[in-house]
Amino acid sequence: MPVTVVSRRTLACGLALLPGLLAVPGGATLAGATSAAAAHSEGLSHSAEAIHQEVSFTASCQRLYAALTDARAFDAVTRLSDGLSLVTAPGAQATAIGSEPGSAFTLFGGYITGRNLDMVPDQHLVQAWRAGSWPAGDYSVVRFSLAAAGSGCRLVLDHRGFPQGQGKSLAYGWRVHYWGPLAKFLAAG
Repeated sequence: MPVTVVSRRTLACGLALLPGLLAVPGGATLAGATSAAAAHSEGLSHSAEAIHQEVSFTASCQRLYAALTDARAFDAVTRLSDGLSLVTAPGAQATAIGSEPGSAFTLFGGYITGRNLDMVPDQHLVQAWRAGSWPAGDYSVVRFSLAAAGSGCRLVLDHRGFPQGQGKSLAYGWRVHYWGPLAKFLAAG
């Protein structure tokens, strides 16, 4: 079954309704009351692509979170991304990252755009995230979870809801354009 990529409006409405959808009368949860047959009749699919990556950094969670959410720092990260011509393209947009939930971000010369959905400093960042090659209005959800690991930080990425067939390319992009450059940036300063 193909993945349905939702529009920005549908995503926002769905997120707003989520708490109400999970509760049922009597305090039971929908997950506890749903059988496999009912799940199928509700249109649930278990065939969607998703990315789950775990990466350790020698820097603190505070420094890693700042690198992901500060425009100046992330712009420096993008410039360490090997072979990424989007950053130096003529007319490329500057890196911009809002600091509050609901704020917009623009990364990699405007190729990656979206909104910060939830932000807990040094712990997690959830974004509605899209690549410039996707159809207008199509967004996926990216979650960065941070946890202290010794003197460093363990980052767990979960990326869901992207267009079918994009998983391999996106997984490669996370490693090459995020984790490698972030490690270089954090080691340098």
